[in-house]
Amino acid sequence: MRAWNRARLLWSYLTRSATPTGLPVEFIVETTAKCNLYCPMCPRETHKQPKEDMSDDVFRRLIAEASTSAEHMMLIGLGEPFMDRAIFDRIGHCEQHGISALLSTNGTFLDEKTSLRVLDTPLSHITLSFDGMSRESYEYYRKGARFEKVRDNFIRFARLKHERRSSLQVVVQMVRMERNAAEVDEFLRFWSAQPGVDEVRIKEDETDLMRPDAGHAPEDWKHPCHYLWRGPMYVKHSGDVYPCCQSYMLDGAPVGNIGHESLAAIWNSDAMRRMRRLHVAGRAGEIDICSKCRTTIPHPVLVAGSLLLHGSTVRRLLPWVERLTYLARLPRRLLQPPRPLPKPNPELVRIGGVKKPE
Repeated sequence: MRAWNRARLLWSYLTRSATPTGLPVEFIVETTAKCNLYCPMCPRETHKQPKEDMSDDVFRRLIAEASTSAEHMMLIGLGEPFMDRAIFDRIGHCEQHGISALLSTNGTFLDEKTSLRVLDTPLSHITLSFDGMSRESYEYYRKGARFEKVRDNFIRFARLKHERRSSLQVVVQMVRMERNAAEVDEFLRFWSAQPGVDEVRIKEDETDLMRPDAGHAPEDWKHPCHYLWRGPMYVKHSGDVYPCCQSYMLDGAPVGNIGHESLAAIWNSDAMRRMRRLHVAGRAGEIDICSKCRTTIPHPVLVAGSLLLHGSTVRRLLPWVERLTYLARLPRRLLQPPRPLPKPNPELVRIGGVKKPE
């Protein structure tokens, strides 16, 4: 069923249909809006969040609606998932419906007890976010966290995973920003040597807080955005559904609410079909949220591959494709990260002539 769903999405993408016949294979689900850290690059700092969790009714309805098509759910949004009291139940509920659950954590709650509990779940993937290899850079970007404590939490978690021979995929990730850019090589060496770490990922900064002058030039949008045909759709804790992971952070409007509408109706709503038509026409820049987007744009070849392969395979290959591309071992056009855009020239003003003396 899921392979057939991917085939229909692929056909819809290749034929540039504004009304895909399949449903998204991937979702980002904000099970909680609560977080314990202050991070200057996080949209939480410009979009005030309530201290609330997603209701069980909304979560279960989403899983039921997506159970025949979704291949994985990333249980992460603008909150720290281990602040959600129901997170372990939600992981189990995904497994019951054949959906892989993924987490990303800041590591502050990942003590030994929690680590062992995580390893007892059917969780398929966890991203350990660690933005720096020095106390100064890390604690600048993760205010409220202690460098040594989180580092040791991650090392212990990976070791326990290794000792148990768990199949859980563990990825340690750093978002490359100004203060930690010089630490990339050390980051790769250190975390690649840790038993239990499957992959080390260096991710480009895709927020507009630390790089307000970055973005995509109009020519970057010559191919339609894969998010609109494949997902992930972003589901807020309230049940509001957004077209992609960036749209809420860029002040976009929800295209529906899973608590009140069906997933199929939301996926092919008027707003979603309009966005797809504009992308197909090469006019994505006319969409406010797309004109401000800083997400890395994959080449259509990679998009097609992501629909031919199961989501779990795509998730395992992604960090390798990124690293090879960023290290110039694959053509740069395969992945187009945001870059500083040229500032527009100031308007020319007419200078009045000097009045001749009489």
